[in-house]
Parts: sequence; structure tokens; C-alpha cells
Amino acid sequence: MYELNICHLYPDLLNLYGDRGNIIAIKKRCEWRGISANVFNLTLGDTFEPETYDIVFLGGGQDYEQEIIQDDVLNQKGPEIKNAIKNDKVFLCICGGYQLLGNYYKTWDGKEIEFLGALNLWTIGGKKRMIGNIVFECDFLKSPDSDGLVVGFENHSGRTYLGPEVTPLGKVVKGYGNNGEDKHEGAIYKNVYCSYSHGSLLPKNPALTDHLITLALKQKYKDFVSLQKLDDSLEERARTSMISKTVTSG
Repeated sequence: MYELNICHLYPDLLNLYGDRGNIIAIKKRCEWRGISANVFNLTLGDTFEPETYDIVFLGGGQDYEQEIIQDDVLNQKGPEIKNAIKNDKVFLCICGGYQLLGNYYKTWDGKEIEFLGALNLWTIGGKKRMIGNIVFECDFLKSPDSDGLVVGFENHSGRTYLGPEVTPLGKVVKGYGNNGEDKHEGAIYKNVYCSYSHGSLLPKNPALTDHLITLALKQKYKDFVSLQKLDDSLEERARTSMISKTVTSG
């Protein structure tokens, strides 16, 4: 039987807008297929050993929580997080967790805060918040069974910009995305997937959840080919309804 180990980093500090639901979605969609999924919660002071885990999740937090974990991220877990990314471990990072992997955050009044620098991206704070439901299109999710559309909820004042080696997670159909300017949402680098979408992201988007599970299983098991299909009729009705309402709203 296949088995995945999921690491939830700072669950007590980075868990805005139900981000823990992403962990639940991965675990349940594994278990429904007979795949064992173990969740490990790591917070301040805990040792991060990347070889133990197959999927790493970093959720969203406000500026206050990001300041609390900054030293732990940069100086304790940081080198091993970078090694895990280099070695193609699967990451999902949401909002504040997404920003933390970048080079820095510059506040609207010019103060620059150093971040991990694991991904070549950076964030500039703004006075206006970008809030609302978002729909974006992911080319890598398109298939005969999937339209490639992802729906979520964003609430951020930071505007994130990507360096040349980092690709967008998707193209914005409705909403703001990374910065409200270039129609890009999120980021992909190696097996790291980042998004501003809360609400939570994965339960609303089964195809994206299965994509991450598939990546992790292929990394761990050389004989793994593909996931067994599930009956996602209810999930798909909810997803398409939310997409329709978001796209047609003023």
C-alpha cells in the first residue's frame, strides 16, 4: 500500500480562513483510495527533517504571526526547507506562507523585511487590500476531465512579483491574483505550488488536490502511475457553481 507523510508547518500560527482544510482534503482523498496519509504538525523550535515528509504545507498568517516565526524560518528550519525544495519535495504554500518563501517583503512605507529566499519572488505592501473570490486558469490541470479552472478566496495587501525562473500558478479570470496588474496568480518552482487562495483552496478544487498527491507519489514510488478516479460529482457541482457566480458577479 502507498503511504504519504504530510508536514504541516506552524499550524498554530499560520491558519487563516480555514487553510487547515487543505491538509484535510489531501488526507481524505488519499484515504478514499486506500493510500495511508499521516499528518505531522511542526511549530517553533521543532526540527524539520525533510526526508521524513512527502508533502509540506505552509498556510497563511497576518504580519504579526509572520514576525513571530521569522527567526525560526530563516535560521532554524530555513536551510532544510531550501534543501527540500532543491530535492523536489512537494510544497503547497498559501498567502503569508507563499510570501515567506520569497526574497523580501517591503512595507508600504518602505521598510524591507528579509524572507527565506527559497524562491526568486518578492512582495511589496500596499494600502489597499485585494479581497474577494478569485477564479484562475491552470494549463497543467486541463484534460478531458478538467477545465483547468480553480476557484478560491483572496485577502491580501501585498503585491507579489515573480523572477524569471518562477512561473505563475495560473492566469486570472476574475479577481486580483499576485498583484492586480499582470493577471498572474500564484507561483510554481520545481514542485513548490504557491497561491493567494484561501477558503480553503484544495477542498474546492479536487483536480489540483489530486495533482499534488500524484506528484508526491511519483517522487516516492517509482512504480506509481496514476490515481484511481473518485466520484467527484458533488465537489464538481459546488466548484462550477462557485466559478459561475464569481465570473458573472460585478
